[in-house]
Amino acid sequence: MICPDFLEFQDKLKKMRVLDDKIVYALNTSIPTESFRGKVDASSACQDLYSQIQKGHTDREEVIKNCIVATAETVKQLKSSKDEKPNDIELLKQLKAEQRKLRLLQTELSVEEVINEKTTKLFEERCRTYFKPNGL
Repeated sequence: MICPDFLEFQDKLKKMRVLDDKIVYALNTSIPTESFRGKVDASSACQDLYSQIQKGHTDREEVIKNCIVATAETVKQLKSSKDEKPNDIELLKQLKAEQRKLRLLQTELSVEEVINEKTTKLFEERCRTYFKPNGL
């Protein structure tokens, strides 16, 4: 589980976002130019790219939400411990750190939403004539 270490969590997300970061390149290599239109099946290339994009979005959202749940549980346990030992400074520091991490994780969900929208918009602009996924 990567949740306890926020930097490790961010590294994992960064690796998971490679396709979204390079979406323009992926689209350029998937969709043929006019001269290659007959040699490449743009429809299946767009469909395959769409599947990869959707899987990436789903996987990342799941990782983020799982870490939010795990961190919220840790915060709950630390609050309970703090109620039993209100003067424990180390416990208070630990609680504050976990609360901060929880806020960062929740912010990451918003970041994910922006990334997903950007990628989907670019995909729709470039692949709309070759492939229309359900709901778009």
